[in-house]
Amino acid sequence: MTAVSTDTVSPDRQDFKIAVREQWDRSAAGWNSHTPEIRAWLRQASEAMLDMAGVKPGAAVLDVAAGAGDQTLDIAKRVGPAGRVLATDLSPAILALADINACRAGFGNVQTLVADGEALAVPPSSFDAAVCRLGLMFFPDPLQGLHSMYRALRPGGGICTLVFSRPERNPCLGMLMGTALKHAGQAPRDPFQPGGLLSLGKPGLADALFQTAGFRNVASTALDAPFQLPSARHYLDFVRASASPIQQILGRLSAEAADAAWAEMEQRLGVFTTADGWIGPNELLLTAAQR
Repeated sequence: MTAVSTDTVSPDRQDFKIAVREQWDRSAAGWNSHTPEIRAWLRQASEAMLDMAGVKPGAAVLDVAAGAGDQTLDIAKRVGPAGRVLATDLSPAILALADINACRAGFGNVQTLVADGEALAVPPSSFDAAVCRLGLMFFPDPLQGLHSMYRALRPGGGICTLVFSRPERNPCLGMLMGTALKHAGQAPRDPFQPGGLLSLGKPGLADALFQTAGFRNVASTALDAPFQLPSARHYLDFVRASASPIQQILGRLSAEAADAAWAEMEQRLGVFTTADGWIGPNELLLTAAQR
């Protein structure tokens, strides 16, 4: 296990990371149970991410904030037995599930390491490619995370991250956050504040961070990724199974108050119900570059 160093992390950031780790430890099993829905939702985006990072047979690939490892298995299949994958995550519980999933799938080329994405304890210049799917936006200091991934890559190595784009292109997240804050009696938040769901959605921000970290050939691509489920309630079941900021806000309320918030969310999200089921709009941002 790689511990977060209190010598280099401010107390506020340290507390944030401890809270995030504990939340994902608690949510690990729930998140893993929703793998089929997550896989269907992110299939196109994940394939594009691996393409843009240059993941190919025989490559050594670093999978940062890997979670339960859905995309890790795709990487392992791509690189083949001559390649290798190191999946890292801050949460020991969710990473243990990634290890179990890889073993069950028969991939012997996957290793796991509990690690802070902002301080990856891996040998420098040891990977051909790095990916981070829906993880970088939760880093309190994403630039430090990019510096860490830059050091891990060999010269010429590729990287691609996947985050949520602009707030107006992700209305479901806005409805969830706005409703949760209202019921908690809290003021609206800046959607771009560090560590939040939409923190890297500001136009041009991701590119600027990559360039500051030293990457070259930086380019971002927006991709529609609608989340299709039978109903809004199924979507909320997924949200409640994750360690999202929504859960963090409502977790401070009484059960009755939290239930009222969830009920209003379901009502508001019903606007996305169609004849083919519930289809929630999402736009994701892929940022690719090379060391």
